[in-house]
Order: sequence, then C-alpha cells, then structure tokens
Amino acid sequence: MKNFDADILIVGGGLVGAALALALKKTSLSVILLEGRAPCLDFDLSTWDQRVYAISRASRQLLTQIGAWQRIRPERLSPISAMKIRGDAVDALLEFNALESGVDELAFIVENRELQRALWLALADCSHVDIITPASAQSLAIDLDAATLTLADQRQLRTRLVVGADGAQSWVRGQAGIQASSKPYAQFGVVANFAIEKPHYGCAQQWFKPDSILAWLPLAQQQMSMVWSCDAALKNELLNLSPSQLAAKVAQAGNAALGELTLITPPAAFELKLNQIEQCVKPRLALVGDAAHTVHPLAGQGVNLGFGDVAELADLLTKTHPERIGDYLVLRRYERARREPVRLMQTVCDGLQQLFNNDHPVLMRLRNVGLGVTNALPWLKRQLIRHAMDS
Repeated sequence: MKNFDADILIVGGGLVGAALALALKKTSLSVILLEGRAPCLDFDLSTWDQRVYAISRASRQLLTQIGAWQRIRPERLSPISAMKIRGDAVDALLEFNALESGVDELAFIVENRELQRALWLALADCSHVDIITPASAQSLAIDLDAATLTLADQRQLRTRLVVGADGAQSWVRGQAGIQASSKPYAQFGVVANFAIEKPHYGCAQQWFKPDSILAWLPLAQQQMSMVWSCDAALKNELLNLSPSQLAAKVAQAGNAALGELTLITPPAAFELKLNQIEQCVKPRLALVGDAAHTVHPLAGQGVNLGFGDVAELADLLTKTHPERIGDYLVLRRYERARREPVRLMQTVCDGLQQLFNNDHPVLMRLRNVGLGVTNALPWLKRQLIRHAMDS
C-alpha cells in the first residue's frame, strides 16, 4: 500500500516546526502539521511575553525567505546594536559593536508569542500545509513503506517522513527509541521584563558571576528583558520577592546600568539542562530543534540552532525526489551537516558555564583575563561575532 495522507508529517507547531512547514512551500511536497494547541494570535499589545529570543542574521534571513519576518510588527522588535559582557573583576569586559562588525545590528530581540504569531499567519497562506489542532498523538509505527501516526481519536496518518519538532521532552524521539543524554546544570533560568529609567540604546548586557549569569536584553518602548541563570536557592528568592523588591535586586545586580527598574511581567523560571543524542535521524524519521538538542541559554543560540536545522533539512528535502525523502541514507546527510555546528555550540556553552560558575581562584583569574585579552584583539572579536550572526 503506497497511499499517503501527506509526504511529511511534522509533530509540533512551535517556532521550529512551523518554520519547517513554511520552508517547504516552494516544493511539491504535501505537509501535515500536528499541534496540541494552536497559539493565540490576538494578544494584548499592552503586555509583553516573558520569553524572548535573540534572532541571528542567518535566522532572520530564513524567516524572511519563508514569509514570516515580514509579519512581525516593527514595534515589537528591538535591534541589538552592541553587547557588553562582564566578568567578576572590575576590568574584565568584552564589548561588541555592530558598526565595528560592519553590520547594522548584531541580532534582533523578539517575543516568543510575536514570532509564533508571524509564523502561523504565514501558514494560513500555505495551501500545501494541513494543520491539525488540537491533536494528541498516541503511537507511532514505522516500517519500510511508511510512518504511521495514530492520534488519540484513533485516526491514522500515513506519511513518507515524520519530523519531531516537539521540544526537549520529545514524544517522537521517545517513540523512535532514541535516548537523550541529559546533563542537569543544577540551575534555573529566571525570566522577567522591566520598564527602565535610562535608555538602553540597543545594548545587550551580560554579567558572569561566580554563582550565576545575568543577562539584560533590550526591548522596544524603553523596556528590557532579564534572564538570570542561577541555582535553586537564588531562583526561589527571586520568585518570592515583591515586584518592587525584585526590580531593586535586579537593578543592583546590574550595577544600576539602566537606572531604576519597574517590573512589567511576573517572573517565571525553567530548569536548565544539556540534552545530547547520538542520532537525530532514523529511517522515515528526523528530529529538529530542541527535540534534537538543547544548549545553555547564556549565548542565546537555542532557537537559532533550531532554525539552522530547518534550513538544512528543507534544503535537503527540496533537492530529493519525494519517494526518497524518508530514506535513511538521505536523512543521514542532514544529520552529518548539523552535527558539527550543534556540538560546537553545545561544547562552547557548556565550557563557558563551567568556567564562569566556578570559584576556583585560578579559573577566576583565567576567565577575567580571557575577556580582557579578547576585547583587545579586534580581529578575534570580529570572528566571534561573525560566527554568532551566521549561526
């Protein structure tokens, strides 16, 4: 039996899954996008999402090509024109500047929900994509001829290729028997947004402290987003502070660089883990985004790695005959292409996390000297920022 409900079934309609569906719009491939709950496309514009992303130049290019970037409202975007990274010594400073790097901006900060909205608005114009939501998957069976996914309502969807874009706790990955090696950091990411007294001028700031990593990301409308990677004790303290107490503590931790802060979204926290897998493809199956890998958020590259997966897999599938898109040897090309950039980013982020969250006196000296030396070498800074922008 060779009949299929679609050529490709994508499980997960989040940022990466939706982007993959859109990236296939110029092909002859039919797509089913399965999502447990459709995102809200009409939200209160007087509020801000706690989750924001730093979108790299490469990711912006992809989002533009698939028709999503144009649908992001300009007033919800904030360009990063500069970055300041500080160690735990007074003279430990590393600065990046867009003009020095020969670009207009280093990245863009955008809310999770605004980017999700833009992607789903673009999906509404795609005749090649059928969206099934709300939907709950029950089982997945794969044989030589097809992948068959059974829904909770007993409907069966038969496809040439199933793609797991369903996050770090991927159901698809579990159904395929692919084990993830998980390394808890014993840390949590505490996020919140603040109105600020002084203008940020598009500058993102990060402080590496012996016990935590604090990041301030510029938002539009005289606001900023905070990500504080810290242990459970500090996480609990931050979540239990009153709004004014939290604002005061965050301002103090950042040396009052933006003056007085006012909390505009309640804080939230999520556990930080490093997930690695030995394989991200099997016959008729591929994993993308957090289903395939996670990284520490200190470099803000998690979603950009996912969009990198989308660009590579979509390009491969576009060049492959529809009857062969589920072939293991074909999918292995995607896996090989993504292995080096993913492992490199995981290794760098993991190494930085261990280096800076460490009170060993020798390492403390090395990390602070390293920031200063890097800052004094323009050619090295250009290489670092180019790599980040192109990831």
